[in-house]
Amino acid sequence: MTKDHDRMGSAPILEVRGVTKSYPSRQGDVLAVRSIDFTVSPGEFVSVVGPSGCGKTTLMMCIAGLLPISGGSLSFRGRPMDGPQEGVAVVFQDYSRSLFPWLTVEKNVALPLKDRGLPRAEIRARVTQALEMVGLGHATRLYPWQLSGGMQQRVAIARGLAGRPQMLIMDEPFASVDAQTRANLEDLVLEIWAETGTTVLFVTHDIDEAVYLSDRVVVLSQGPSVVLADVAVDLPRPRDQIATKQIPLFGELRAQVFGLVMSAERRTSLSGVE
Repeated sequence: MTKDHDRMGSAPILEVRGVTKSYPSRQGDVLAVRSIDFTVSPGEFVSVVGPSGCGKTTLMMCIAGLLPISGGSLSFRGRPMDGPQEGVAVVFQDYSRSLFPWLTVEKNVALPLKDRGLPRAEIRARVTQALEMVGLGHATRLYPWQLSGGMQQRVAIARGLAGRPQMLIMDEPFASVDAQTRANLEDLVLEIWAETGTTVLFVTHDIDEAVYLSDRVVVLSQGPSVVLADVAVDLPRPRDQIATKQIPLFGELRAQVFGLVMSAERRTSLSGVE
């Protein structure tokens, strides 16, 4: 049975219903996210894009349980989310801050598992498996500062995978690496996704990346954001950095998503909002 067939008729693993987020200021509450609605099915790869400053990261922090929402509701596996959830892992953009430079690669990946009180033998097995999945089985005793940026982000991904999450949230994880490393990491994530069946919610400002990776692309308006469109990406899998991007449908989808984002930015400029 294919992954697509598995998703048909499945209850959503994530439900985002009318979510709003505001921050207090001296002038009153500032609304960052106005009303966000979408769902994600088990095993889906869904990307979120939108204009710069539209609240993508704020939304992801709310979904990860790291920020409280101001209104609406979030549910994971049918249960309300009121904080970080077991079964959800997060990979951030700034790997240099998310890794501890004084800990080895092995210990960085193991840290969340130790916090959960797992037996030592299980921790060792999970860390070994996760590092092998990202191609860093040889680097267990190295320190983050001895690795390239791309390798450090692989460590961060391995740390998320070691917890064997049902959903992996990735917030612009490849924004700080060069183009070739980015392409390699994109393909790595697709390989891991295909192997594990983990649901992925992926935030990016790169439209080509969103279309290349995803089953669906959720497009946000300028902040305070709402969902402008939920675009299905019916490109065949497995995908290839060259062949997939030469398919006419790839160009059509890229143009559609790019047009939506640019339209949102133009509306903001015309309204005088900075």
